[in-house]
Amino acid sequence: MVPFGDWEMPVEYAGLISEHMAVRQAAGLFDVSHMGEFEIEGEGAQAFLQRVTANDVARLVDGQAQYSAVPNPRGCPLDDVILYRRAGDRYLMIVNAANVEKDLAWLQEQGPVDCDLRDVSDQYALLALQGPRAEAVLQKLTSLDLSQIKFYRFAEGDVGGRSLLVARTGYTGEDGFEVMIDNDDAVTVWTALMEEGEPHGIAPCGLGARDSLRIEAAMPLYGHELDDATSALEAGLGWFVKLDKPEMIGAERFAREKQDGLARKMICFEMRGRGIPRQGYPILADGDAVGSVTSGLMSPTLGSAIGMGYVPPELAKAGTELEVEVRGRPVSAAVVKRPFYKRDRPT
Repeated sequence: MVPFGDWEMPVEYAGLISEHMAVRQAAGLFDVSHMGEFEIEGEGAQAFLQRVTANDVARLVDGQAQYSAVPNPRGCPLDDVILYRRAGDRYLMIVNAANVEKDLAWLQEQGPVDCDLRDVSDQYALLALQGPRAEAVLQKLTSLDLSQIKFYRFAEGDVGGRSLLVARTGYTGEDGFEVMIDNDDAVTVWTALMEEGEPHGIAPCGLGARDSLRIEAAMPLYGHELDDATSALEAGLGWFVKLDKPEMIGAERFAREKQDGLARKMICFEMRGRGIPRQGYPILADGDAVGSVTSGLMSPTLGSAIGMGYVPPELAKAGTELEVEVRGRPVSAAVVKRPFYKRDRPT
C-alpha cells in the first residue's frame, strides 16, 4: 500500500506480473475510486464544455463517452478527462485523482453560464473490470445487455439491485468496463464481481499492473506523458483537438502548431540492447541528449523493454535509431509504431 493522491492505494496484491497477465488472458478488477467525478448540468452545459475541453462535445449523443483534455491558454492539458453525456443538459466528467482540486478551481474560474458544476467525487466509487472475460463476469450480475454497450458507450442500470453506471472504456488495451456506484455499495459490488469472476480466473489488481498495462497500450498518464507545459498535439492527442471551435481555450496554440509544426513529439520506443528505460532517463541521438523518457518498463506481454518519451519531430519516425542512457551508459533503442500492444476492440 502506498499514498497516492491523498488516498491509500494497493501497488500489488499477488504480484504485478500475475495481475498484468490476468487482465491480458482473463479478467482483472481495479479499485479506481480515487478518480474524481464532476457533474455539469443545465441548459448551458454543452456550450460551457465546448469552451473548456478540446474535443467536440456537440458530437456526443446520450449514452456516449468521449476522451478529451482540459487545455490551458497555452494549449497544454491541465488534465485528460473522460466526458459522459447522460442527456443534452447533463454531463459527467471523470478527472485524475491528483488534479481534482486544480481542475475544479480552473473550471469554476472559466465561469459556467446557465449550468451548475459540482464535485461529486466523494459520493461515488469506481471499479474497473478489464480483460477478455470481463463481459462474461459482469453480465451475470446485471440486467443490462452488455453486448449492446459498444466501445466508449455507457448505460445506467443495476447490479444486484444497486444502481450503477456501466461504461465500456478502459485504460489497459483490453475490453472492459468501468462501473460507477454509490460509495456505500462499493464493497458489496466488489465482492460480487470477485466471486462471480473466480471461475473465470479474475484477479484483484493494483497500481503496478495498471501502469504496466497502460504503457503497453501507449496510454498517456498525467505527470508522465502529460502535464500543463506539454501541448496536447505534442503528446499525440491531435486526433481529438477540434480546431473548428474558435471559442476553445488554447485554440491559438493549436492552430499555430498545426501551421508551423511541433517543437517535439511523443514517441514509443523499444530497447534493442540490455537495459530498462525509466522516467527521466536521457534519450540520445548521435551521443547528444535530445529528450527524456516519460515511462518505461520490461513488458510482461511482449518480453522486451519498452518506453515512451519526447524527441524532436525529425527523430519521431518509426524505425529511427536512438539510444537511452541507462545508469550512465548508452543503450540502443528504436522508435516503433504506437501502441506496443493492440487487440481488436468492440465497435
